[in-house]
Amino acid sequence: MEGIGNTMQKKAAELERMAEVLITGEQLRLRLHEEKVIKDRRHHLRTYPNCFVAKELIDWLIDHKEASDRETAIKLLQKLLDQSIIHHVCDEHKEFKDVKLFYRFRKDDGTFPLDNEAKVFMRGQRLFEKLMNTENSLVQTREEESVLFERTLLGCEFVDWLIQEGEASTREEAEQLCRRLLEHGIIQHVSNKHHFVDSNLLYQFRMNFRRRRRLLELLSERCRSIPESHDSPFCLRKQNTDSGNTSFLSVSPTKEIKIISAVRRSSMSSSCGSSGYYSSSPILSSSPPVLCNPKSVLKRQVNSEQLQSPGGPYMKRTFTIVGDAVGWGFVVRGSKPCHIQAVDPSGPAAAAGMKVCQFVVSVNGLNVLHLDYRTVSNLILTGPRTIVMEVMEEIDC
Repeated sequence: MEGIGNTMQKKAAELERMAEVLITGEQLRLRLHEEKVIKDRRHHLRTYPNCFVAKELIDWLIDHKEASDRETAIKLLQKLLDQSIIHHVCDEHKEFKDVKLFYRFRKDDGTFPLDNEAKVFMRGQRLFEKLMNTENSLVQTREEESVLFERTLLGCEFVDWLIQEGEASTREEAEQLCRRLLEHGIIQHVSNKHHFVDSNLLYQFRMNFRRRRRLLELLSERCRSIPESHDSPFCLRKQNTDSGNTSFLSVSPTKEIKIISAVRRSSMSSSCGSSGYYSSSPILSSSPPVLCNPKSVLKRQVNSEQLQSPGGPYMKRTFTIVGDAVGWGFVVRGSKPCHIQAVDPSGPAAAAGMKVCQFVVSVNGLNVLHLDYRTVSNLILTGPRTIVMEVMEEIDC
């Protein structure tokens, strides 16, 4: 079927917005449990299990920079209340109030409304986690119509896996499940041209369930849209046999592009040929996809001997970076030595302290000063999820 249709695309976008609220709420719930903000509380000789005090949670959100002020915090929590993520323990208040009232996450008392859409979303999330936690070769970089796409699933192999894992008993049942996942915005055809078919067509999960959401994202009114072009959020680069141009298509329908400053988290991307980046923050305004092939961020080229010269203007730093479900959040470029071309400010690499212009010395104990970026990229992409990288940083950089 050519194209999944405008109506289906709009529905998928709406469901994706709902999914983002559910994921954000669940991540907050787990954090509050971990920090004992949620606990059993007593009032008038009665115990209310697994609840939080509204006023205390607002304090916590401000202290943890999840909200800038009390008014913003109230708006965020009202959003969760309106979406049936949280509720007053006695259901006596439909508005979230900055007072000493008890509220609770519906997931903690079994009152979360599991409609068909929520069930499909939760099943999709479970399948995503199962795929990411299982050592298999299902999720790979593959090519379709001369374009490379990252983290793809072959439709027929995904069907095989669903049957093998007991998620479906027949191929027809598995295909119907995948079609529901696509219609609910959980998965997509890589270029958005086809519905799900038990075939060799390529599909991807549309969202990274593991990305840590910020509560402020809930207040963004900017609609998430499905791209009208054939480009996927996980497109690496176009293959161009007529020239040596390996421009990177850092295309995502939901994000604003920033040249050089960061790399889209949906891939480690070092094997791609790019440093274009769509910021993962939905607070930013949307802009149309841009094909970019930026120049090196380096002020001057440096060789490995200069880097290691005693008394030189470089200092060594070591990072331990734990990749998330979609990568590590940086791009390497160059050769002998490679350098960090771009870093996603919301990605694992940035959290570890990685910056642009740093030179890559070693990856997981292996010296890579005399390797090119493609080889270094392959080392990282085929290695463990946790990588230890040594870099050299110019002191005056």
